[in-house]
Amino acid sequence: MKTPKQILPLIEDGIVDEVISQLMSGKEASVYVVRCGEAIRCAKVYKDVQHRSFKQAAKYQEGRKVRNSRRGRAMEKGSKFGRKEQESVWQNAEVDALFTLSKAGVKVPQPYGCYDGVLIMDLVTDDDGDVAPRLNDVSMTTEQAIEDHATMVHYIRLMLCAGIVHGDLSEFNVLVDSYGPVIIDLPQAVNASANNNAQAMFYRDVRNMRQYYGQFAPEILATRFGEEMWALYQAGELTPETTLYGDLEEDNSTADVDSVLDEIKAAFEQMQENQERIKAAEQADDE
Repeated sequence: MKTPKQILPLIEDGIVDEVISQLMSGKEASVYVVRCGEAIRCAKVYKDVQHRSFKQAAKYQEGRKVRNSRRGRAMEKGSKFGRKEQESVWQNAEVDALFTLSKAGVKVPQPYGCYDGVLIMDLVTDDDGDVAPRLNDVSMTTEQAIEDHATMVHYIRLMLCAGIVHGDLSEFNVLVDSYGPVIIDLPQAVNASANNNAQAMFYRDVRNMRQYYGQFAPEILATRFGEEMWALYQAGELTPETTLYGDLEEDNSTADVDSVLDEIKAAFEQMQENQERIKAAEQADDE
């Protein structure tokens, strides 16, 4: 097939020897099967920010640190240089997450490096050497669903222990090889402690996995691993070995409605006072 222009420099540098086929084209990147020496790997070519359709990127980038202050200022201003640096941060986030999670014991494709917007990593395959299917294309028994869901919960826990929330975890971002689920697509991964949206994203990730596997094993639908793990994480008690039960005691204490109403009333009165002061000051200026 015709070699994509973004991969041409890698061929010239000897990093990639041949582009075999296109694997997929998604909202943020196109993925190709490539040959690197004797190894068959995949090359993820990130789409330019102007052509990428991934929405709400700013929400995911919150909390990502930029060591160079000049780069940080450029990113804030949205200059051409700043946009380029922002793309670099976006792409490197996936590389960093893959290396971190692989070391933590999470099953992800092994990365080899990112070169000018092209990420080279392992190609996930099945027993026959074919590209592994996505989770949404897989049907399974009740027993298998329970086993694989437990594996996913374990991976999600390891991710949180490493300070990472996937942020877009679903049956479309998980492959299934001969040994079970493999987590992919991590450019939107967020810092669990530095991003204000991390908790909501984490709950959504866990919920998506619960709902998918729950199709095959309804008992999974009653679990609440997300709330349990996050509570332990906030308390500093979550570890890779923590025993999880999938439930969380609900706070059944009665809310003090009167106190809440008093606070609302006080805030409203303060707002009225501030408005009156502003109005009085404006009248004084006019006089």
